Amino acid sequence: MKLIIQIPCFNEEDQLPRTLSHLPRHVDGFDVVEWLVIDDGSSDATIEVARRHGVEHIVRLTNNKGLAAAFQAGIDAGLKLGADVIVNTDADNQYEGADVPKLVAPILRGEADMVVGDRRVNTIKDFSASKKLLQRLGSWVVRQASSTEIPDTTSGFRAYNREAALQVQVVSKFTYTLETIIQAGKLLVAIDHVPIRTNPKVRESRLFPSVGSYVRRNALSVFRIYSQYEPLRVFWAAAVVMGLGALALFARFVVAYIGGHGRGHVQSLIAGAVLFNAAMLLGALGVLGDLLAAQRSLSQRTLERVRRIELQLGVEPSHYEPGAAAPQPSAEPPEREAIEV
Repeated sequence: MKLIIQIPCFNEEDQLPRTLSHLPRHVDGFDVVEWLVIDDGSSDATIEVARRHGVEHIVRLTNNKGLAAAFQAGIDAGLKLGADVIVNTDADNQYEGADVPKLVAPILRGEADMVVGDRRVNTIKDFSASKKLLQRLGSWVVRQASSTEIPDTTSGFRAYNREAALQVQVVSKFTYTLETIIQAGKLLVAIDHVPIRTNPKVRESRLFPSVGSYVRRNALSVFRIYSQYEPLRVFWAAAVVMGLGALALFARFVVAYIGGHGRGHVQSLIAGAVLFNAAMLLGALGVLGDLLAAQRSLSQRTLERVRRIELQLGVEPSHYEPGAAAPQPSAEPPEREAIEV
């Protein structure tokens, strides 16, 4: 059994040594524990620091593509490097690396395919009251959208077994945390959570320059991701609202017309017609979205099979570089189960 701990990095030469110092080299249940750094187009010495501190595997992206792309590149590389379980953590040492065994325990027991670390946001002293409230609200929205019970949906400290990693495919260019939970809920991946510890904040977040930006970008991400999986529910709900508004305006015009005041309420008829057309358009968008969602589901299954074939053929990770005393990826296909076609 191999565990790979991946760390997406962007200009983290100062924080990476502290983060690595907290990560375990041995975890019960695994024969091998290796580290993987995904360098997201850093302009500093992140890669050199990683090598000096014993990181076995490095994925060097040619330019800054964002956290979601770096996460996905790490998942792909981890699979091709033979990982049975992949743990993702942040380079700023926000999460306590010593909790990795706790994070992977439900997977080793066969109780989950994906495990999310619960920071227990209310106990984090570095978070303001408004941020704690927004975290709770955002997590509640994601739980409703994903039909899961994850209390801390924005936590980046999480573990995936091989099957979950094969299925996950991040589309968002901004964040992977929300999308992967909604995706897991819709794909029927068994997902669990465990309480974890956090370390004191050493710098401000680079993803969210302000609370307003955090709310706006996460709200758009949740709406976009949920619309991909439940387009009929999203667009038809909006269509019903528009339709009821149109019906109310039409009724107002009819009542006025019967009372002999129809000419004075023509604006109700016009507004009702506009809302009716909007309702019909939203309904049509829901049908088209449902058809596209079915196509996306087929594409995702195809991608999963392509990944399995690549693993059988021993395809090397993209943008891969060996780290400190890292074994070269074998050209021989790993001994896995036969491919189902």
